[in-house]
Amino acid sequence: MTSRVPRFARITALCTCIVALSACDVLTRVLPSAGPTRSQIFAGSVQNEGDAFVVEVNQRVTAATSLVPTLGFPRELLNAGVSNTDLIRPGDLLSLTIFENVTDGLLAGEGANAAQLTTLQVDTSGFIFIPYAGRIRAAGNTPEQLREVITRNLDEQTPDPQVIVTREAGDGATVVVAGDVNGQGIFPIERPTRTLSGVLAAAGGSALDPEVTRVTLVRGGHTGTVWYQDIFRDPNVDVALRADDRIVVEGDTRQFTALGATGAQTIVEFESRVISAIDAIASVGGLNPSLADPTGVFVLRNEPEELANLVLGRDDLIGTQRMIYVLDLTAPTGMFEARDFVIRDGDTVYVTSAPITQFNTAISALTGTLSGVTGLTESVGAAN
Repeated sequence: MTSRVPRFARITALCTCIVALSACDVLTRVLPSAGPTRSQIFAGSVQNEGDAFVVEVNQRVTAATSLVPTLGFPRELLNAGVSNTDLIRPGDLLSLTIFENVTDGLLAGEGANAAQLTTLQVDTSGFIFIPYAGRIRAAGNTPEQLREVITRNLDEQTPDPQVIVTREAGDGATVVVAGDVNGQGIFPIERPTRTLSGVLAAAGGSALDPEVTRVTLVRGGHTGTVWYQDIFRDPNVDVALRADDRIVVEGDTRQFTALGATGAQTIVEFESRVISAIDAIASVGGLNPSLADPTGVFVLRNEPEELANLVLGRDDLIGTQRMIYVLDLTAPTGMFEARDFVIRDGDTVYVTSAPITQFNTAISALTGTLSGVTGLTESVGAAN
């Protein structure tokens, strides 16, 4: 009896090990994990009666999906000519200096030959009132044209009057600049600020990184958005402004989600206009060296009908399609494909765990069981 118990315990332990090893495959499917494995994602493809198309990335796919939505102004905003900033508008402020060729004039004070009329605001109908000259239409005239009108009207009241008209900054033609600029406010359209770049400079420029700052111009029923830096680089984008234009400066709102065996699992904002798959992985600390499967880098997105048909070489797909793009970084051109594959707003970048990771997890789960059996064997041996 004494010699048989340890032998029985050893056989029991051996049987337990055999059962444990055969159970590893089952455990890898039921134990908690960071997400689906590479094989599980492929198993859920449309090709296997799933609901998403799984596409391995190559040069053709990279070229087809590299279409990045461009920003720009509609034709109605681009074709607007530069405003004549000399024209007087309702709401403008005017200052007049009137010289009279007599020592005791109509408007000048005693002993003076000149009168100053300051901050005359053009009313909503476009008129101003000047003593002895009457109600005069100012809107639609330049300061020079208005000077001639006033001179003619006063010429009948005082001999040889000389008039100087100065247009001050008023609210006759203004634009609103709001958002992420260093000085929000209402700005008059004058010669330095009659284009988008001029008024943005007057507002202190962008308070954010110019690389990922966008500018939206709203004029009536027309709206357009461009990149901040393009306004200063491309004269065609530096459009002319109109009264009551609204300009909003804001940061890039695009983002993607990083999940799985990466350095961090988080939502990431775009830090440049174009981000590649390699950039996306690098921005979250790269692949986790102890967990990641470099053959299983996936990009999940919803593709519009036209692009999905182009990628898959079909013409029968209707509506938005779920697409899963596969990047194998161990392939001969894998790193190049990842460098050229463009990430878009709303994408999910998911890196699967290596198969050995799943195996190690299963083994770890069994370690406690095996330790318990070993302890039981030792206890039985000691008792006998």
